[in-house]
Amino acid sequence: MQNRREFLKMSATGSVAMMLLGSAGCASGAGKDRKSFGVGIQLYSIRDAMTADVPGTLKKVSDIGYKNLELAGYSNGKFYGFSPADFKKIVNDLGLIPLSSHTQVESASISLDKAKLMADAHAELGVKFCIKPWIEEVDRNIEQYKKMIGDVNEVAKITKSVGIQFGYHNHNFEFNNLNGVVPYYDIFLPGMDKDLVTMELDLFWASKAGQDPVAMFKKYPGRFQLLHFKDMHTKQAPFYTVIKDDICSVGEGVIDFKSILAAKETGGMKYLFVEDDNQGNGKPFEGIDTSIKNLTTKILK
Repeated sequence: MQNRREFLKMSATGSVAMMLLGSAGCASGAGKDRKSFGVGIQLYSIRDAMTADVPGTLKKVSDIGYKNLELAGYSNGKFYGFSPADFKKIVNDLGLIPLSSHTQVESASISLDKAKLMADAHAELGVKFCIKPWIEEVDRNIEQYKKMIGDVNEVAKITKSVGIQFGYHNHNFEFNNLNGVVPYYDIFLPGMDKDLVTMELDLFWASKAGQDPVAMFKKYPGRFQLLHFKDMHTKQAPFYTVIKDDICSVGEGVIDFKSILAAKETGGMKYLFVEDDNQGNGKPFEGIDTSIKNLTTKILK
């Protein structure tokens, strides 16, 4: 009988422990739920899954503990093939917030009609930011950069009219010295109207170009409302071609995210998004799970 009592006592203790462990399944730190950290994810990180199954993929994202979304699937007034109202219902039902969206509407020859459609669709969805994420290689020259700046400012006026902040997301090529001109510093930051356009600083690409994010914050305070968190395995000599082989989950590499976050107020950071251009090297959900685990247990504490 005594043995039975001891067994039941141990079983009860074990059950409580299992309950506590279970409740911490999506938590971090001292029992704090991952979603309470407000970590965002750029959905380009799981683009193949989003193509295959939008609702199912977003449920996985929510279950892993992400809160904010940055989209990478806008086209002609729709998001991943859904109307703004339908997509908004999907994400809201999952407790997700569509905060930002990457869109190329202004990339070729600017069309103000398309820009207005884009702005209105995103306003209906409720996003706070629309971001230009890419420049085609053929356009990476001083003349085209200057033209692009003018286009971006015009689009930003349209998005501002519906309450949306426009922005620019960098890679590493913008830091390449072109005959004495460094486009990011000599064309982009001076030319983009700081009241209309914020910078979304990708920490991986800036680091690969040999830049110091904290020094950037100090030199251009308040210009960086959004940050892309992705890590790198190795420190390399600066380079300016888009090579993704060294990308890894946040906290698994060598970038000092804590030092960057310590200067976030100087930079003007409001939100961060995890991004993995390589989709976790074939394991996208494991990759984004590792990133948010490291963020909420080691980096954002």
